[in-house]
Amino acid sequence: MTSPQQFLLPDVGEGLTEAEILVWSVRPGDVVEVNQIIVEVETAKAAVELPSPYAGVVSALHAEVGDLLPVGRPLITIDTDAPGEAAGGAPDGGVAQQPDAEQAALLVGYGPQGTGTGRRRRRPAHHAHPQRADSVAVSVPEPAVARPAAKPPVRKLAKDLGVDLTTVAPTGPGNTITREDVHEAARGATPQTAPAPDASGSPETRIPIRGVRRHTAAAMVASAFTAPHVTEFITVDVTATMRLRELVAGRREFRDLRVTPLLFFARAFLIALAKTPEANSSWDEAAQEIVLKHYVNLGVAAATDRGLVVPNIKGADRMSLHELAQALADLTATARAGRTSPQDMTGGTVTLTNVGVFGVDTGTPILNPGEAAILAVGAVRRMPWVVRDDDGNERIEPRWGTQLALSFDHRLMDGRQGSELLANTAQILHEPGLAML
Repeated sequence: MTSPQQFLLPDVGEGLTEAEILVWSVRPGDVVEVNQIIVEVETAKAAVELPSPYAGVVSALHAEVGDLLPVGRPLITIDTDAPGEAAGGAPDGGVAQQPDAEQAALLVGYGPQGTGTGRRRRRPAHHAHPQRADSVAVSVPEPAVARPAAKPPVRKLAKDLGVDLTTVAPTGPGNTITREDVHEAARGATPQTAPAPDASGSPETRIPIRGVRRHTAAAMVASAFTAPHVTEFITVDVTATMRLRELVAGRREFRDLRVTPLLFFARAFLIALAKTPEANSSWDEAAQEIVLKHYVNLGVAAATDRGLVVPNIKGADRMSLHELAQALADLTATARAGRTSPQDMTGGTVTLTNVGVFGVDTGTPILNPGEAAILAVGAVRRMPWVVRDDDGNERIEPRWGTQLALSFDHRLMDGRQGSELLANTAQILHEPGLAML
């Protein structure tokens, strides 16, 4: 005897209210297991893969690709072998329930449920189309394949980047797949192209404001009109930092990583933050309190096809340079692949944005909501610089230079504190040996 179980769309972030169906991985008639990925959805923060809370046979899909489904509405119905046998099983009659707490802890991306009143058609589907709930399909078992040799962290990275490990050529000891192998496979993936213009020849193209872009726009407007922004600028000679980058990149322990200038800008910013703790704080309007954070979750702004996202590195201030390099590489690759989890985009305390990657010198960054400071790094260029020798004589030399721009919340930091943070960051980049003090 089978029992139909409905899986409701969960809140996979912090208070998210809806998600768009991107890709179904199953269709009616398929056999599924607990924790098997059944669908990919896009929330206001990221694309998220949802696993099944039940084992059984898919009997119905309650949304199509392109639908915008409110949290708490039925997502899929699965016929289980017996009433109550699967996690959170409903009694006979198929009343919609969610998995119990013990089983929910096993589910990737599972969160508290919300409520909703219906679903809205968002836009025509541009992804794979599953069969409708009233169609019949028979799942055919696939032949077993050899499991690629890779450590669990590497498997997680491959999953986050959407890389099929069976297609990756291993270069590690004993023919194991390394992180760099996965990154190379991700970089070599065929890029997705933008949709074609309107075939009607209209002089305008209208793009729905949705997902990450809608969330980012709302957050930036709220930040700009809530926190009183102040932005300060400084131009700094980073020749010594560029030499240090070359030395570090040549070390054996860093050969499997991309050692970029951004790594050293992040490190200098983190060191300078320790001397200006007010920059690592937030404003609690309801409690009328300033909250000083004794940890640094460093946000790194990343431009993606879905829009700007700002995932953060948890505990960045406690990381070694190698750990920070690995975290930056993983964060960037995951964001570009559109696989950043909602958890990685919440809880940030300060942000670093690299506008120099676009070839510009500087900008006036807007604070990430709830944070007190954001540092923008401009392009690192060769430029003429006035150099003074020990005798006081001046000459002009070509040096590596860049511009930094620091925006801060004037409620939390005054001009002295903001200037101190920017100047200390610049001094460390000019002379990295100062970090020893």
